[in-house]
Amino acid sequence: MAEQPQLITVGRIGAVYGVRGWVRVQSFTSPPEKIFDYQPWWLKTPAGIELVEVRASNTHGKSLVVQLAGVDDRERAKHYARLEIAVDVALLPALESGEYYWHQLQGLRVTAEHGGTRHKLGRVVRLMETGANDVLVVRGDHDSLDERERLIPYLPEHTIRRVDLAGGEILVDWDPEF
Repeated sequence: MAEQPQLITVGRIGAVYGVRGWVRVQSFTSPPEKIFDYQPWWLKTPAGIELVEVRASNTHGKSLVVQLAGVDDRERAKHYARLEIAVDVALLPALESGEYYWHQLQGLRVTAEHGGTRHKLGRVVRLMETGANDVLVVRGDHDSLDERERLIPYLPEHTIRRVDLAGGEILVDWDPEF
């Protein structure tokens, strides 16, 4: 029996494009066109996960568009609008030591070391791309210093002291008052 894939969200289907069943795609990959390299796609539908085949893909200006197999008209394509696109995490390329995919950081505990004292700040709930650098969105919980949400720049060797995936923790140099 085949092993169930471990899925990671890499994009979202947007609006219908044209009358022949094409749809726009919002990619969360970098560069955006890289999403086409990861096949097959699994769509997260209200009824569960659906495996789909990308019949054709293209760029249109700054937009990405795809036609899914079996989807040949606008009405059928509307059923796929706003669905998340997931792929098997095994399809992602291996990273260099000290590099991480965002999905690996989400959910990790964040501990701040500042002024010789350690403070539990919460867990990474998501990351944001700001242009200058990525930002960890850390939300406090009942085990944390408080229940505040903090935005911590992801700057290795500056604010990020250590990422311990096995231990489930990120150690940061950050004033908990920020």
